[in-house]
Parts: sequence; C-alpha cells; structure tokens
Amino acid sequence: MYSYYNREAETMPREKLRELQSERLKATVKRVYENNQAYRLKFDKAGIKPEDIRSVDDLKLLPFTYKQDLRDNYPFGLFSAPMDEVVRIHASSGTTGKQTVVGYTRNDMAVWGEVMARTIGAGGITKKDIGHISYGYGLFTGGLGGNLGSETIGCATIPASTGNTKRQVTLLQDFKPTFILCTPSYALTLAEYMEENHIGLDQLALRCGFFGAEPWTEAMRAEIERRLNLEAFDIYGLSEIIGPGVAYECQVHKGLHVCEDHFIPEIIDPDTGEVLPEGEKGELVFTCITKEALPLIRYRTRDVAAIIKGDCPCGRTHLRMTKPAGRTDDMLIIRGVNVFPSQVETVLLEIEGIGPHYQMIVDRKGNLDSLTILVELAEGTFTGEVRKLEALREEIAKAVNSTLGIAAEIRLADHKSLERFEGKAKRVIDNRKLLD
Repeated sequence: MYSYYNREAETMPREKLRELQSERLKATVKRVYENNQAYRLKFDKAGIKPEDIRSVDDLKLLPFTYKQDLRDNYPFGLFSAPMDEVVRIHASSGTTGKQTVVGYTRNDMAVWGEVMARTIGAGGITKKDIGHISYGYGLFTGGLGGNLGSETIGCATIPASTGNTKRQVTLLQDFKPTFILCTPSYALTLAEYMEENHIGLDQLALRCGFFGAEPWTEAMRAEIERRLNLEAFDIYGLSEIIGPGVAYECQVHKGLHVCEDHFIPEIIDPDTGEVLPEGEKGELVFTCITKEALPLIRYRTRDVAAIIKGDCPCGRTHLRMTKPAGRTDDMLIIRGVNVFPSQVETVLLEIEGIGPHYQMIVDRKGNLDSLTILVELAEGTFTGEVRKLEALREEIAKAVNSTLGIAAEIRLADHKSLERFEGKAKRVIDNRKLLD
C-alpha cells in the first residue's frame, strides 16, 4: 500500500482538479491585479484584465514573472497582502544582486504545512515518527519548511539545523529519529563521518530521508541509500513559490508529484516562451493559485525539467515532473556544448575508486574554453602505485568525454581534500565570468 498525508486531495479526479485550478487561478489573478501595482502595470502592458482569465486554458495569456521582478520591487513591492497580514518573511541567499524576499500570511503558512506534510507523508511518515531536520534554519526556507511539515503531521521534530556533524551524528544515535531532511551532499558527509569513526548503521533508526535544495542524480541516490541504509526521496521547491514542498517523490520513485491544487506547472521553451507538450524538456514555470502574500504568476524558475506522461501507480492524480536536470542559468556552455554538473556527477559515481565529491573549474585560455574536473579519491584508493592512478585518471577522462562530448582535464585529489558543504554544494567555479 502506498502512503498519503491527504489522500482526498492527492488523488482528486483530474476533472475536479482542473475546475478547482480554474476557480483559484481566476481569484488569484483578480487579487494581484487589485492589490499589487507592479502586477497591474504588467497586466495592463500585456493588455490583460482579470475578466479575460476564465479557466486554466487562459493561463498562457498572462505575462511571465522573473526573478528580476522581485529584485526590482525589493523588498516588499510584489506582495499582494498588507504587511499587517504577513506573519513570516524569508529571503534568498542573495549570491547575485539583491536578495529575493518572500512573505507568508497565516493561510500561506497553513498551505506550506500541508504541502510539506504531503511530501513527508509520501514516504510513509506518520505522527509516530521522529524527524531530524538538518537544513539550515533562518532566512533560507529549507529548515523551517521541513520543520513545519514534520510538525503538521504531528511528528516529534528535532530542529538540528546545519553544522557540527559530530553533534548531528550523536543526535541520530541517541534520539533515534526515523527520518531526516537535508541536502544530499550533507547526507554523504554524515555517512562519511560515521564510517571514519566506526559508527555502525545499527546504531541509527533512520528509515527514510528527504533530500533537496541542490541537483542530485540517481547514482547519488544509490550511494546515500547504501551508506545510510534508508529509502531516499527527492523533494523540490523554491522560496519564491513557497519553499520546499512544491513537488515531491512518492514510493514509486518515478518523478515528483506537483501539488497542482496550489501550484500550476508549465514547461516552456526558454528562448521563445512557448508552452511545450508533455514529455518535452524545457524551463519549468509555476503559477501560485492559493498564496496570499506573494502569489507569483507564471514565475520562470530557470530549472530544466519535463512533465511525465501517464498515470502513476501510487494512485496520485497530480502531474509528475522529472528531477530537474539543472538550471538554464547554471548550464555551462563549453566550446559550444551544453554541460550540466549533474551529467558529470552521474559519470563519476559509476567509477570505482573515487568518491562522490568533485569540483568543475572552467577557464578561458586565449579564445578557447577549458574544463578541469577535480575528483576526490575514495578512502584507500591510493596505494602508492602511480600507474594505477594514471589508469584511473584516463578512465575518468574517457567516460567524461563520452558523456559530455568534450575533453576535460582530470585531476585526482586526496581523500577528504575537497571542501565539504553543510548547505548547497558549490560544484562549479567559472573563471570566465571573472575575465569578461
């Protein structure tokens, strides 16, 4: 039997779901037009009035919203609720330009709790479970979002946050949580610490883990499941839409179910903006239809994904999306070839003798781009035989070239020499941006 938090909502007949989406879309469009000057100007420029939107079929008539719109209206200019109704404010890390600021009303918080409870509940979690939240708490939405979902279900919740891996492992041993939320890279950091300190998996009670906030591959899923002895679930979200909980993986593990009663997904051609049919890969776009404080319309996420055709065996009726393959703005173009870090990760995790930690460095020598990949050796790989290391380096180089279609210089790094990340892993250093 498959698990649900809200079976009625998650298995709603498609016709009924579509009617609900249409009603909620019309109400949201009216709300933003009447309560937000920036959206009103955007709609007027596009020649759109709220009464022009009669159903989800009319969604394509609405203009897109971009991250730059949030920055241009920093901090609260895209809010469609008065500040005395806002009870929570989060913000992005602000790595480029202004931070993107998001707000929540009490109803928005209830929606967030609901979709995160669905996310965790899809793994079979009930109020009898204990949750360990190792996402960061603060302006980043991961920690408090995971905490909210766990408490909404009724689980005993450990707000461990990030950092102090030794303490984290002690909590896992002593408090015996049955599920964990963190980035996939930090899950491997926990596993690595346990292995180095001879802490057996039999000292833990973990049954499943929910991992997101950074791209990860099926090969990394297998690595996490093997080294932590749990079932790994993918979760997807972004602060601008609500945080984690926008889409989640069920026990079938064949795509992520979008909470379509709250967020309408589209896949578009990133160059033309045209909506693509199911199954085609493109840029993921979301429209919020129940948010009050920040109901974004056709928000361009820059994430690359596709809508999966067909029904899911779990019985959920909400559309499934593929695991994002990367971001249109994170995609590297090297000598005319499109390269995503996830492609490199897939190659590396299939080769014995190296660990899951790597770093890609892109440079420009003259007018020619070059790619160097630092690959960390697994513990015990280096035995002093230089010929074996050279053979391993050549094996990696051939596999990367076969997958990416370009040559890369492979440099082998000592075990544990590459930086470990408690939050999102930083896999790419593009020095070309510094040279432009």
